[in-house]
Amino acid sequence: MANSASGMAVGDECKLKFQELKSKRSFRFITFKIDERTQQVIVDRLGSPGDTYDDFTASMPASECRYAVFDFDFVTDENCQKSKIFFISWSPDTSKVRSKMLYASSKDRFKRELDGIQVELQATDPSEMSMDIVKARAL
Repeated sequence: MANSASGMAVGDECKLKFQELKSKRSFRFITFKIDERTQQVIVDRLGSPGDTYDDFTASMPASECRYAVFDFDFVTDENCQKSKIFFISWSPDTSKVRSKMLYASSKDRFKRELDGIQVELQATDPSEMSMDIVKARAL
């Protein structure tokens, strides 16, 4: 269904791949992009389970917006192994204004389609989604 505010639909593959990340841990991360031609959010890239956070950040384009989910594993102060699913809205300063507006207006609707997001981050440059920030938000 298209979003009435931005006219953006969410592809079924987005929801299916997210469920696989969440339940089967088939992927470490998924990046999504908006296909302006079809007015739909689609899967851009799938990160294999062995990929690192550095692999994920390297996959984000320097001058294009993206949505992403990342399955972050960490150890708490009590020495417990945990995992949290992050939703990251990537909107670099160098991206086109139209693109930034489109991603901003579609974000909440898209995020609602992905049931199980635990932490949200918004980043306009790599320093805003550094490992230190992710760890601090996870705890």
